[in-house]
Amino acid sequence: MSTTLRGVPDELIRNEELAQDLKALPGNYNFEVLKTLARIGQLKARRVALQMPEGLLIYACTIADILVKYGGVGNGRPHGAVECVIMGDVTYGACCIDDLSARALGCDLVVHYGHSCLLPVQHCEVPILYVFVSIAFDYKHLVASMQLQFKSDSRLALVATIQFVSVLHQIRAELTSLFPSIQVPQARPLSPGELLGCTAPNIQDCDALVYVADGRFHLEASMIANPGIPAFRYDPYSKSFTHEKYSLEEMKSSRLAAIEQSKQASKFGVILGTLGRQGSVAILRRVASLMESKQKPYVVVLISELSPPRLSLFEESVDAWVQIACPRLSIDWGSHFTKPLLTTYECMVALGHVAWRDRYPMDYYARSGGEWSNYYKAPDKETSPEISLTW
Repeated sequence: MSTTLRGVPDELIRNEELAQDLKALPGNYNFEVLKTLARIGQLKARRVALQMPEGLLIYACTIADILVKYGGVGNGRPHGAVECVIMGDVTYGACCIDDLSARALGCDLVVHYGHSCLLPVQHCEVPILYVFVSIAFDYKHLVASMQLQFKSDSRLALVATIQFVSVLHQIRAELTSLFPSIQVPQARPLSPGELLGCTAPNIQDCDALVYVADGRFHLEASMIANPGIPAFRYDPYSKSFTHEKYSLEEMKSSRLAAIEQSKQASKFGVILGTLGRQGSVAILRRVASLMESKQKPYVVVLISELSPPRLSLFEESVDAWVQIACPRLSIDWGSHFTKPLLTTYECMVALGHVAWRDRYPMDYYARSGGEWSNYYKAPDKETSPEISLTW
């Protein structure tokens, strides 16, 4: 079997019917269908799960039809050798990857679209293929907008969601000739320039931040982590260039109030998010260890999606909550709950384990993140307690 494009069989690359069918997908969206078909062939996968955020689900059936039609091409299998399962549950980010459900469905491969590789594939129950879905756009208008907004000696940082990160690297050389001091910051293990809603790099020596995306959820993480840097957002769809604001002091005041209220709690509820892989058992063990050391009664509750009505069912049993799911649930929506809803960082502040930081940490998936984050490595001498599921 001859191959020419990173392991993709010639039979796929030169297949004119496949090339015609691919035209049913938007040309500026890179769904990496050839690579996906090659991976299906390598694994001899028979059942493939497709998982994607709601904004891409409109293309799910088209992609599934193509994978079913061409899944046997180039690997010696007959037509119909592959079937696709579309996972329609909400998918907020790569933390929601649902390899556990895919395993239960007997899938041989999960193709996760629109997010980066937060969960290492070797830790998943079935093979995973991440497809970033890079989106191309005419960036000349962005460059022109930056020329109008900033002086040539401005020190600029470029960031984006994963879909537009590739464009940042395309335009960096061109922008360097206009703005000699320009950087694409990185919070490892994320890609250079990539932001998550819970993770952003700490940026130094910068006069302004330029963010490329059609929403501002991820940008807010950088605005929280870098409060002194003016933030601008370029929307590739509307071609708007806007100066964005964030009420940081109001947010910190709200979070400090929740922390202070939690210090009086007699009983804690510790929520492990079960939406895909949102909840980290390693973080749960750290929180449980801290609760044990502070002699705080707690109960572990498994919840896929948090809501005020859901937690209100525990109104008489729990005085304060700690959620191990998404920090933004507490930061953005904490005031909507009747009891304090803490992040793991805020929990450690409330229990006197770490000090409050005036520069609120947005390092939940950063390799250098604090003890409250996913990639924190505890000293070998520490032991994890058995996690109590009852009072």
